[in-house]
Amino acid sequence: MELLDPTHKIYLLDNNNFIFPTLEMMDNDLVAVGGDFHPQRLINAYKNGIFPWFIDEYNHIHWFSPQERMVLFPDQFKVSKSLRRTINNKGFIVKTNENFEEVIRNCSTIKRKHEDDTWIDENFIQAYTNLFKLGYAYSIECYLNDVLVGGLYGVLINDIFCGESMFAKEKDASKVAFYHLCKQAKENGIKIIDCQVYNDHLATLGAKEISREEYFKLL
Repeated sequence: MELLDPTHKIYLLDNNNFIFPTLEMMDNDLVAVGGDFHPQRLINAYKNGIFPWFIDEYNHIHWFSPQERMVLFPDQFKVSKSLRRTINNKGFIVKTNENFEEVIRNCSTIKRKHEDDTWIDENFIQAYTNLFKLGYAYSIECYLNDVLVGGLYGVLINDIFCGESMFAKEKDASKVAFYHLCKQAKENGIKIIDCQVYNDHLATLGAKEISREEYFKLL
């Protein structure tokens, strides 16, 4: 690993090892580029508070550790009256790890506000499917009439669930999946759900920003 940009403290990862910058070496949100999607590299990244976000035109993976981290403490999930009615009456069936690859592929194709494209390409799909097969990645799936209509996926590192993406083809389907993620988190001693970066939707569900330093203490 070498210092690629001294001004912003961005590092070029070495393909021959899986080392990442430490907290003391970080400055901006983008902390490193390069490397590959070897499972051990991905696991080391999450253990060091870092996640891959996209691949640039030079085929470099960009690795982030936001200065302000969006997190949700499972017992702080906000269930609105309308969501409670949906959970109780809509007829969604929620499952875990039954259809991981289909969940991530749906996440890669769902159109999102303020986004022209998705970072979840075949490289990401293969990388996280590999993590799933190794027991590190998980999916929560929401079915209606036996059809997958919503869900989410992420990586579990010790007692932190690092959420990656979610999708919904039916109203509130992803919220229902998120509700069940929080329920399972409380039942299994998961301390926080890492939502990575701020968005309004997650804020309405109870997520909030904490400093990078505070997040590393939780790690």
